[in-house]
Amino acid sequence: MQTIRTDYLALQPGMRVLDLGCGQGRHMHGLYWDETPVSAVGLDLCYDDVVIALDKFFELPPPDPASPLRNAVLTAGTGEKLPFPDNTFDRVICSEVLEHVPDPELFLAEIRRVLKPDGIFAASVPRYWTEAICWWLSVGYQNSPGGHVRIFRSDALKRDVEKHGFRRFHRHWAHALHSPYWWLRCALWDKQEDSRLVALYRRFLEWDLIKRPWLTRAMEWVLDPALGKSVVMYFRKTS
Repeated sequence: MQTIRTDYLALQPGMRVLDLGCGQGRHMHGLYWDETPVSAVGLDLCYDDVVIALDKFFELPPPDPASPLRNAVLTAGTGEKLPFPDNTFDRVICSEVLEHVPDPELFLAEIRRVLKPDGIFAASVPRYWTEAICWWLSVGYQNSPGGHVRIFRSDALKRDVEKHGFRRFHRHWAHALHSPYWWLRCALWDKQEDSRLVALYRRFLEWDLIKRPWLTRAMEWVLDPALGKSVVMYFRKTS
């Protein structure tokens, strides 16, 4: 499931791309199998997630066409002190991460440091109102270990990023079909593991992820601006 769209990243062959907070690798796998060969680096605080992301590379067929410019590296580490020199990456993506971070300002400063001049930074976070409903429905959701520590308003996120020397050039929303699923889980938080309704909805989302039928793609295209679970922003580093 890709939240950040590579067509807005303007990828060129051989570019270096950092997936900061790569988790179990959904964007890393997308970058590695993208038609444009790039050198992708995935970093996450959770070592176990990094191992899962690595294992998935061996479960999928090799990319076609092969290219010496295509590469992927995974490592565990913290975004508050990135182990890379200044101006290392052409692109940095950070999907569904900033809402977990105790100090986003330090995170954003590090992103600017490792991003090359005129590079592109893409970030996604849960949308304010859809996330606020989750918090309202379930205290357990709010207090989940490793969960969200804040809810971003779209204009506040734009302002926070731009004060670090970026300019936003595009915004969109994503995953409208996932919003009701999370509301359902939060409403049944203590019973969700035994809920047939939650299980059926999860199965539907998994089916949609694999099959991607035109009907659900059209539904999300129509619903995302109003109901999208995530807001996605693209910024260019300024001088």
